[in-house]
Amino acid sequence: MFKRDLDLEKRWAKLLEGLKETIGKKPNDLNGVLFLIGVQELGKGTRTFSKEQKQDLMHIAICKVLSYAGFYELDFIDQEGWPHWKLIKELPHFDLLDQEKLLKIQVMEYFEREYQIEL
Repeated sequence: MFKRDLDLEKRWAKLLEGLKETIGKKPNDLNGVLFLIGVQELGKGTRTFSKEQKQDLMHIAICKVLSYAGFYELDFIDQEGWPHWKLIKELPHFDLLDQEKLLKIQVMEYFEREYQIEL
């Protein structure tokens, strides 16, 4: 493992521990963190979501965190309060591992920017 990857994993572990302290439960993985971001960005609080809504929340989170890298921008918020994003820059073709790395980096940037969490 490269030093850069090791640093990423250390920062990621720190984020997960911080989330555990804040919400009382440590997210299992990247998808769990993305779900939390989606719920936060929707802004309707914690409630029961359908399977489709959970997928939509993860999509909201992915678009939000990738917006920091210039891939997406907020297009509009619908009548029910759900944000809709549009792709403005083509995403690079990565393998699964590199996709996960990019998302983790952008998720950490989200928490650094939105919540001034130092990772």
